[in-house]
Amino acid sequence: MALIHNLGFPRIGQQRELKFSLEKFWRGEQDERSLLETGAKLRKHHWKLQQDLDLSPVGDFSLYDHVLDTSAMLDNLPTRTQKGTPLQQYFLAARGQADTTSCGHTSAASMTKWFNSNYHYLVPEFSAKTEFSANPENLLSQWHESQAQGIRGKVVLLGPLSYLKLGKVTDNSDVLALLPSLLACYVEILQHLASAGVEWVQIDEPILVTDLEKPWQNAFKQAYSTLNTSSVKLLLTSYFGQLDDNLQLVCNLPVNGIHIDVVSDGRDEISKIVDLLSADQVISLGIIDGRNIWKTDLQDWLKVLQPLQQRFGDRLWLAPSCSLLHVPVDLNAETAIEPEIQSWLAFAVQKIEELKLLQNVLNNGLDAVADAFNSHQQAIESRRHSLLTHTTVVRDRVANIQPGMTERQSPYLQRAIVQQQRLNLPLLPTTTIGSFPQTTEIRQVRSRFKQGKVTSTDYKTAIRQNIAECIQVQEQLGIDVLVHGEAERNDMVEYFGEQLNGFTFSQNGWVQSYGSRCVKPPILFGDVSRPKPMTVQWAKYAQSLSNKPVKGMLTGPVTILNWSFVRDDQPRSETCQQIALAMRDEVEDLAGAGISIIQIDEAALREGLPLRQRDWQHYLDWAVNSFRLTANSVSDDVQVHTHMCYSQFNDIIEAIAKMDADVITIETSRGQMHLLDAFEAFDYPNAIGPGVYDIHSPNIPDSESISGLLTAAQNYIPLERLWVNPDCGLKTRRWEEVTPALKAMVNAAKSYRQRLTS
Repeated sequence: MALIHNLGFPRIGQQRELKFSLEKFWRGEQDERSLLETGAKLRKHHWKLQQDLDLSPVGDFSLYDHVLDTSAMLDNLPTRTQKGTPLQQYFLAARGQADTTSCGHTSAASMTKWFNSNYHYLVPEFSAKTEFSANPENLLSQWHESQAQGIRGKVVLLGPLSYLKLGKVTDNSDVLALLPSLLACYVEILQHLASAGVEWVQIDEPILVTDLEKPWQNAFKQAYSTLNTSSVKLLLTSYFGQLDDNLQLVCNLPVNGIHIDVVSDGRDEISKIVDLLSADQVISLGIIDGRNIWKTDLQDWLKVLQPLQQRFGDRLWLAPSCSLLHVPVDLNAETAIEPEIQSWLAFAVQKIEELKLLQNVLNNGLDAVADAFNSHQQAIESRRHSLLTHTTVVRDRVANIQPGMTERQSPYLQRAIVQQQRLNLPLLPTTTIGSFPQTTEIRQVRSRFKQGKVTSTDYKTAIRQNIAECIQVQEQLGIDVLVHGEAERNDMVEYFGEQLNGFTFSQNGWVQSYGSRCVKPPILFGDVSRPKPMTVQWAKYAQSLSNKPVKGMLTGPVTILNWSFVRDDQPRSETCQQIALAMRDEVEDLAGAGISIIQIDEAALREGLPLRQRDWQHYLDWAVNSFRLTANSVSDDVQVHTHMCYSQFNDIIEAIAKMDADVITIETSRGQMHLLDAFEAFDYPNAIGPGVYDIHSPNIPDSESISGLLTAAQNYIPLERLWVNPDCGLKTRRWEEVTPALKAMVNAAKSYRQRLTS
């Protein structure tokens, strides 16, 4: 009898209950007990939604981030955050703290992307002095909760090798030297779990789908030989890709079961692994896509699974490819998606139902669930042949793309001269990344307009008023290049998707990005085109209010692609070209309207990079060309900016240079400019704006700290090509934080200019 299980469930709740509870707690509007009660209620509800599983995940819930939870479990929070209660220390590491008389300034841990997803994790910090100690109380508490509710559970742990690999070393020590003490801690934790009655532990080692050097491969052998001394059973779990050259390594490790992701091009690894398993090992196959929202072709999988079920029986486990953290909770909450399209979709709850349906067919035969199975497969066929997904005009336009469409008229150095003649910017020009605080009033106006409770005229008046106020604030602060503030935008991808053909949207399809930050990715189901201009009216109005340049603000094609639930029935590169042509039309209309600077954000370019280095070049070629296709039809005197945040650039810096944006702005403040190491070995040819203000923390920087960051940046970037800006957009911050922070930024730039000319 094949068994079914899950690797992890969304934490935030159908109505984002966790988000709102966290934010109330941070504002002092509720106490710790109330926050923890919210977490307990969500866990109870989520286990109920997974009650048809043979094993449900326990310990996958987090108040902020599971990697941060692991650091807390190992007593490895940064030393600077170790003040106050355990929960206060936890959130200090996550968010930092501004200057107060009681606690002082505390910088948060670095944050970066979880592999090639849009989820962000808090980066562990290590040094030669790092010491670990077991602190499994939170994990044990969740286990006892699950047992009190009668849950058949398995505990979820981030594996020790992935934990070390995903961290950063703050000195020059070898992080693998910490492995013995870390393993001792894991052994102790596993012993606690065994004493509590835990039978199975899902131990996640996602780095197994990446390129591992020999020392790391050897470290796996050492680690799992040590962990094998525990009496709990270990399910070694990988996801997001193939094991590839790590397959033999994994099959030789002394674990009780192996989970592989066979959605991410891993189907051909099934036969290799099953032939290497011992007679008592479990094979878990991730056959349901945990990162996208399309229904699974169960008929197709039956052909693969039926022989395996006969061979392995209850040693064959079926699961999603990865944690369902990356998809919304429940499709049943949606009422506005076009019915045919909705029939193609599966959110977390529906993915559990798909597993149950497939299990029933395997274990009991098709007759037992024929109606449900046939209905499911009819939806698969409906999508496969639907006229909604294909548009001849769009496909013809892509087929006619010419090489010259990706080239600017002149090289950067020539463009820079004519741009400066048009813009007349000072040395170290100041700007922001695009968005300004989205107040309750702004969100209410947008919501009421969508509900038909506000007329189009009144809505436009309200947005124009907000734009005017935003321009006025920037003028008063003395910022050199302005933005309109993006009051009309709910999200940097959703806003454009709502105006492009080929997209549809959920009402409650929220997904956690980090902490309390949730996004509602568009659903890209068909060919993409732009029916009409999307941003031009707002950009023209904003520019009419100031003699300073106001940037036109767009999201780039690669980011729209990577931050959407993308169709999986054609190559992503083709979809990206369609988006690029649609956004190219918008770029041309902005330039035609007199907008002198156009920013095309590609925050997610690095995120889409394949996990295996051999696959990088193919991705970078089409991703960079898609950006260039979007941007490069404008004249030399139009300055093109792009923005990237929370990514490592060292290994793809040449590809970023090939984007040929006139100015690139990047996140660097939380890492104290360490990301600029990439520019030490590579002479980046264009202008750069390294972030000097960490907008993901409530901390308000002062002019002195910003000046220090500028001094560090000057070591890498010539002053004539150096811009001054925050790390990212300001929509999630409050005006009380933003105004003094930007004032400090402008004052620091002015002081720096004065020192250079005195």
